[in-house]
Order: sequence, then C-alpha cells, then structure tokens
Amino acid sequence: MKLILGSASPRRRELLAQIGVVANEIRPADIDETPSKGELPRPYCVRLAREKALAVATAHDEVVLAADTVVAVGRRILGKPEDADEARCFLRLMSGRRHRVITAVALRIGTKIVEKETVTVLKMKQLTEADIEAYIATGEWQGKAGGYGIQGYAARFIPWLNGSYTAVVGLPLTETAALLESAGVAVTGDSR
Repeated sequence: MKLILGSASPRRRELLAQIGVVANEIRPADIDETPSKGELPRPYCVRLAREKALAVATAHDEVVLAADTVVAVGRRILGKPEDADEARCFLRLMSGRRHRVITAVALRIGTKIVEKETVTVLKMKQLTEADIEAYIATGEWQGKAGGYGIQGYAARFIPWLNGSYTAVVGLPLTETAALLESAGVAVTGDSR
C-alpha cells in the first residue's frame, strides 16, 4: 500500500517521520473550510478531515491520510488568522483562559474512511500587550489555527495542557499510528 498525505503541512510530515512513516506522495486537498452555520468545533474538525480525505484522487493501491486542527474557545472556532490584527484578537481572547485544540485524522482506504479525533485542553497564561506584539513580530502566527504554534515561541505562553501535545502541533501520533497499522501501513519507530 502506498501512503498519500493529503496535507501540505511540513509539521505533519515531521510528526509522521517521528514514528518512522514517510508518505509516498504529498497531495494536499483543496476544500472549502468555511464552517456551516451553527456548526460546532468538534463536528466541524471531523468533517474537514473527512472531506480532505475524500478530495484526494487515488489509485486502488493507495491509502490517504488527512487531518485538520481547530482551536476553539467555547463554541467559537478560531481558524487561521487572515492578518496580524485577527491574530492579535485571537491571542487576546485566549489570554488567561483555557481553550481546546481538536485534531481529527481521517484515513481513506478505497471507499472506506476511518476517523479519530482528539481533544486537548490548554491554558494560556495572561498575556501582556508586549507579549502579543513580540509574538506577532515572529510571524509564527501565520497559517496556524488560533494564531499560534505551540512548537515555537508561543510554547512559553502555555503553562498547562491536558491531552496530546502532538495533536496540538497537528497530528496525534498514537491515534495516527493505530489507524495506519490497521490499514497495513508500516510504523517502524523513530526515523532520525
């Protein structure tokens, strides 16, 4: 079986490499990621992962792995900020509060799709305006759900989390490894 990664995320490729998995090919899915009216964060995230897996064209001997990560404050979905001002708003909203990071993984084998989602609860420290401006200046917020990446400079903002660190980065490795193994894709261990 050939593994096709339905994501252009370099973080997801790096995470897969940690468990000894290298996709045979990268085919990013191009879907509309607009939430439906009234759609809650968890079902929204699962829907996007599934739609990404379905959007990737495959041959009979290929398996598609797709994922999506959503940051949520209550019922509010914080997507990838469009600009620095929106990133500032997101950071102010999460400052001093708990939020959730939901990552859904979908594995498609032929017409069958198997899904798994993880929910991680995080607390962000109380941020000063100087903290926010320093983070915005790094540019790390670009292309990140919720406007921050825990694997970079923003790690200093998160004193506590309950759940999967790798899911917050973009791919829950324990759950992903189990899905891949169930499909017959070898998971060999650290490939570094």
